[in-house]
Amino acid sequence: QVQLVESGGGLVQAGGSLRLACAASGRDFVTYSMGWFRQAPGKEREFVSVISWGSGSTKVKDSVKGRFTISRDNAKNTVYLQMNSLKPDDTAVYYCAATRRVYLGTVGDHYDYWGQGTQVTVSS
Repeated sequence: QVQLVESGGGLVQAGGSLRLACAASGRDFVTYSMGWFRQAPGKEREFVSVISWGSGSTKVKDSVKGRFTISRDNAKNTVYLQMNSLKPDDTAVYYCAATRRVYLGTVGDHYDYWGQGTQVTVSS
C-alpha cells in the first residue's frame, strides 16, 4: 500500500513557476513509476509526465515539454514536478500517482495509487 500526498500548488501569474511535490509513504518507493496527471474543470483527466523506477527515464506531455520537468528523490520518497513558464491553460488540479504495472505509463487506469490532488491556478 502506498499513500501519496501532493503539495506546492497555488495561484501564480502567467509566466511564473511552481514546484509540486508528492510525498509517498509505504514501502519500496523505488520500485514504483510515478506519474503526474491533471484535470481542468469540465475536462477529462490527462497525463502530464512520468518518471520510471530504476533508470529514472521520463516522458512528458508534448504541450508542456520544455516547461515542465519531473524528478524524484528516492531517499526522500518524493517526486517533483517543476513547472516553469506557466500558462492559464495549465490551470487544473494536479494529481500524482504510482504504479508497478507499467514502466512509463501515460494512462491513468494503469496506476494503482493516487493522491488527493493540489490546485494550480494560473492567472492571465
